[in-house]
Amino acid sequence: MKDTFTHEIDPIENKRLDFSDAIKKYLFYWKWFVLCLAIFIFISYLYVRYTPTQYEVFSTVLIHNKENESVSSELSAFKDLALIDNNKSLFDTEIGILKSRSLMEKVVKKLHLNKTYFAKGIVKNSELYATNLPFKIMFFDKDSVLYQKDTTISIEPLSETKFALFDAANLEIGNYKFGDKIESNISDFTIVPTLATSIQVGQKIIVSIKSVSKITDEYRKKTRIEPLDSKSSLINITLRDQNKLKAQEILKVLIEQYNIEAIIDKSLIAQNTDKFINDRINTISKELTQVDIETENFKTNNKLTDIISETGLILDSNNKLEKETLNLNTQLRLVEFMNEHISKKQYELIPLNLGLSNENLNQNTKLYNELLLERNRLLRSSNQLNPIIVNLENQLSDIQKSISQSLLNLKSSISISLNNLKKQENEFDSKIKSVPKQERTLKDIQRQQQIVETLYLYLLQKREENAIALAIKAPNAKIIDAAYGSDFPVFPKKLYVYGLALIFGFVIPFFGIYLFFLFNNNVHTIEDIEAVLDVPILGDIPKSKENNLGFGSSNTRGEIDEALRIIRTNMFFILSKNKKKCKNIFVSSTFKGEGKSFTSIHLAKTLALSGSKVILIGADIRNPKIAEYLELENKKGLTHYLADDSIEIKSLIEPVPYLNFDLLQGGIVPANPSELLMNGRFDELLSHVSEKYEYVIIDTAPVNMVADTVMLSQERADMFVYVVRANHLDKRMLKIPKKLHETNKLQNMAMILNYSDPKGAYGYGYGYGYGYGYSEEIEKKPWWKFF
Repeated sequence: MKDTFTHEIDPIENKRLDFSDAIKKYLFYWKWFVLCLAIFIFISYLYVRYTPTQYEVFSTVLIHNKENESVSSELSAFKDLALIDNNKSLFDTEIGILKSRSLMEKVVKKLHLNKTYFAKGIVKNSELYATNLPFKIMFFDKDSVLYQKDTTISIEPLSETKFALFDAANLEIGNYKFGDKIESNISDFTIVPTLATSIQVGQKIIVSIKSVSKITDEYRKKTRIEPLDSKSSLINITLRDQNKLKAQEILKVLIEQYNIEAIIDKSLIAQNTDKFINDRINTISKELTQVDIETENFKTNNKLTDIISETGLILDSNNKLEKETLNLNTQLRLVEFMNEHISKKQYELIPLNLGLSNENLNQNTKLYNELLLERNRLLRSSNQLNPIIVNLENQLSDIQKSISQSLLNLKSSISISLNNLKKQENEFDSKIKSVPKQERTLKDIQRQQQIVETLYLYLLQKREENAIALAIKAPNAKIIDAAYGSDFPVFPKKLYVYGLALIFGFVIPFFGIYLFFLFNNNVHTIEDIEAVLDVPILGDIPKSKENNLGFGSSNTRGEIDEALRIIRTNMFFILSKNKKKCKNIFVSSTFKGEGKSFTSIHLAKTLALSGSKVILIGADIRNPKIAEYLELENKKGLTHYLADDSIEIKSLIEPVPYLNFDLLQGGIVPANPSELLMNGRFDELLSHVSEKYEYVIIDTAPVNMVADTVMLSQERADMFVYVVRANHLDKRMLKIPKKLHETNKLQNMAMILNYSDPKGAYGYGYGYGYGYGYSEEIEKKPWWKFF
């Protein structure tokens, strides 16, 4: 309950009050905040409790490839052409291989990830893996048959040796023993217990079988592979999964499989060289056998058993010449083998380290093989139209031509050297003319035998060296941090979820209440009236939860009575300047249902309690309610007096004993109320009652419904009490009393706020805080309607 007369408030203090009022507005609806908090916390609990947990596993690896360093240096030429950043390109290529679908598919097949086991729960199922599996399912068909299948089966142990089997629709298929062969339309299978954990009778295990393709795509999406930073070759691999142990195993096998693939790629040169050497060894072995047979046949046919001693001295001086000839012939054969290999096969690895004396040729061969490997690697993730691959193929073609030309030059050089040696040999031949022809022929055969034998032994040595190189290939990735992860799940995050619950628990009711204030444009407090009308405020009448109107209550200390005493005091103050013996107080409102009749009765009662003589006149002859509220019998009233000149006013006035004031009822509802009120008899009525009473309370019709009230009050109202019902009248309707006041159509206007909340519209009040009030046509709200 707020008094009319207030002191001026300092602006700073006013800001503090506004802030405090704003807080109290929302605190008034604290039940909504508590309810929303409880709901969101409960929802968060259910979400955290039943959402499948996700664990995050990390692994850090170092990517290095020393064999590609020379390739990198060759590719650096493209950097100046803005075609390739060699270091980043090679590093990104390795990341692309790690992300490749084929690599993940091999991991899925190796770990049998297309079969997933779940322990059935009431709300959610828990995944089982490795040491948590009580038994496992084994199919008799090849795995490739199951790689394309999708199905679900359930297994419920009935004992340590028996179980019930259910299909995907949870229909029982039958009871079996562990180890029995079970026939199905997908594949025959058996279920065998594991020693990892004991079998729990009654615990249903769901086995989900999905195609390898779906599982591969699923884990590719879950796996995140990215550089640790831009300046190093470190890669961070992250995987989220419901089972931590399973995620660690996947990352471990992924890196192992990547290294296996890298070693296979690196071994291609050695494998091709090994194949080349073995082919040459087989060919030369046949040649060597043929030469041995020729030697044997020649000696047999010519009956030769020993070399002529006379040729010893001559041949000793020719040893050096023969060694040179032997070496040059070996080189010549190797050149012919190399030239044959290059001319017949394009984009094939060229044998390396065959012992050719041309260093430039060896360097070009090594570079050719390295560039060819890089081209083949890039083709896995690209096509032949890629500018990098086109440039690599052009460079390979140039290097191949260079190798061919080098072989041709080397062959020519060897041929020249052999011709020179032949000339020198002819000179020695002239010195041994005395040697028998058979011996010279035998010497030629033995020389050919030595050449073939030397080449054979040389290739055997190179095969062993190549085998050693093949066995010691280093992996491409070095594990810096093995797969590890926290024991606490990363999803759902409890603190985050409950934090959001608290935020939403506060924000949603806050915005709900804010929107309610925004769209609820009704008058709530006296401040709403003061913001529009510059008229005296007599006070407010609080609402009541009682079923009766409270007119005959013996309790005079209730909040309504205290509020009415303040209103009475304010009325006395305003009317103190009026020296008339009888004061006419008109009471009206904008619309019906705002409590004007209720207010009129209480004003009459309160003024009577002060010892004044009071009469209440029911001038709302269109909708008379006073007799109904006072529970009196309807009698003749104002309309009868106005319509019948023979009726005396004193015969119509009746006392209301328990309220100590007199009453003139409205009477029956007439057909022409406006004409009756304006026929002059109403002035005679006021003149008559003014001689006997000190206060005349006149309950009139709503001002926005009819013009009766405005016409009656003109020049007659010593005070016009305008009643506004809180939480009922739209603020925009205050323009009606404002306009009537400004145009002086309603003189001496004062306002009363009816049916106000004892704590105020937003949780703060002006009254005494005990008891409530009542108004016309009050709708009793259930407990849960806080607004």
